Amino acid sequence: MSDTGQSVQSLKSTLPDPTEADNVRYNPSLEQLREFSRELETTAEFGSASYVSRERSRNADKTKNAVDEEFDADDFAHIEDAVTYAREHEMLCIDRMMGRHADHSYRCRLYVPTKYGRIALAWANLFEPVDGPGEPDFVTVQVPDWDEIAVRIRPEEGMTAVLGSDYTGEAKKSFLRLFMFHAKKKGGLGLHAGSKRVTLQDEDDELRDVGQVFLGLSATGKSTLTAHGLWLDDPESATMLQDDVCALLPDGSVAGSEGHGLYVKTIGLDKEEQPAMYDAVTHESAVLENVDVDEDGTVDFDSDCHTSNGRAVIRRDQLESSGDDIDLDRVDQLFFITRNPTMPPVSKLTPEEAAVAFMLGESIETSAGDPSKAGESIRVVGTNPFIVGSKGEEGNRFRELIDDLGVECYILNTGHLGGKDIGVTESVTLLREIARGTVEWTDDEATGLTVPSSVPGIDIEEFAVADNVSDYESELERLRTERRVHLSTFDDLDEDIRNAVY
Repeated sequence: MSDTGQSVQSLKSTLPDPTEADNVRYNPSLEQLREFSRELETTAEFGSASYVSRERSRNADKTKNAVDEEFDADDFAHIEDAVTYAREHEMLCIDRMMGRHADHSYRCRLYVPTKYGRIALAWANLFEPVDGPGEPDFVTVQVPDWDEIAVRIRPEEGMTAVLGSDYTGEAKKSFLRLFMFHAKKKGGLGLHAGSKRVTLQDEDDELRDVGQVFLGLSATGKSTLTAHGLWLDDPESATMLQDDVCALLPDGSVAGSEGHGLYVKTIGLDKEEQPAMYDAVTHESAVLENVDVDEDGTVDFDSDCHTSNGRAVIRRDQLESSGDDIDLDRVDQLFFITRNPTMPPVSKLTPEEAAVAFMLGESIETSAGDPSKAGESIRVVGTNPFIVGSKGEEGNRFRELIDDLGVECYILNTGHLGGKDIGVTESVTLLREIARGTVEWTDDEATGLTVPSSVPGIDIEEFAVADNVSDYESELERLRTERRVHLSTFDDLDEDIRNAVY
């Protein structure tokens, strides 16, 4: 181990002991956490707490991890500064458990200044309480009042320092990033993905389960589709297990991470199209962040007066479609969510094409990532901005896992095809009928992809790429060229994946 690594471990040991230090309040109740930030709160009409942060999204360009980048003295100093601050100021220390799987559960510890109890309140609602004192696996120290924004991660040591940002998402992802990193070290693969169990009745009235997993960038519909009941009636059902981050394991099971709550986008939240999500967000237990709330408590989910990245932490027990468990026994179908306007509503992929889709991670930039580039085309490997380590090796591991497990893979477009909108109704119908096995497939001459020829409940012919995308031949050829160039940048990506560009 390097001297720096030893120093990080030494620094972690000098963090104040939460059960003994005079400057630390250890695991106060949710009610107490809310009181610490009462002066920063606007109470929403539903009785829930609402706050406006200075930073409105993650600072990806100011984030470094010691696996992918060489840490210098300044980087190490950032971690030391965070630890020193925690020793010298009034702090809250919150312990929570992330994950329930025997090999993929971790004790997480967050230090944050007392006046920023709102960050601790939101974060504590995402993960499950711990059972008594204990040593943490992962530690994050968040110091919002710093003159420089810097996020520094030592993945091997389980240590993250967040300086200069008061955004709750930095605290949340500091732990989920490490969950994914350690899943890969243990032979699986961490995914920026949601999971659900769809229970269907067959012709003999027997019930069978279909496990679905959804990979997508924030604000592309991942939470909406993961939580949707698919308009199924008892005894059939669709149960949300995990919303944001999980781990695909070699035995085909999918380990969940967040056992208590979800951190969801609120912009444009629609009561008619997303009734379950709306009810959870408007419950008094929700914690709103950067949502437009008037002084009288009136909430406007369509307003972007603070940001289009408005958020809410909601509790799982307030989401009707949420299950008691967070782990999926087996994944059968995996969906890449895109908003690429040249893609059909859904396409079925070979394992090699699925690995290409994983490496391309094509979508549209949202305000959750880089607000200054919202609406622009973007490629993020695995639709996962939190990968630590070789991205090419991630693609190889992904292909090996889905091939060995026989997982069906699809690309689902939740945006527009040319100028034609693909709404929640179409996406939900596709998910339900694919789970039922009622979709008929054909080879599409325009795109070279396998697409539906028949879908119960949808006139799928209306969504032909050739009929909706202007000059589609030259546009698709341009995309293929860009895709080949993109894949060529990953030196350790297997050749048969590079050659599977669609």
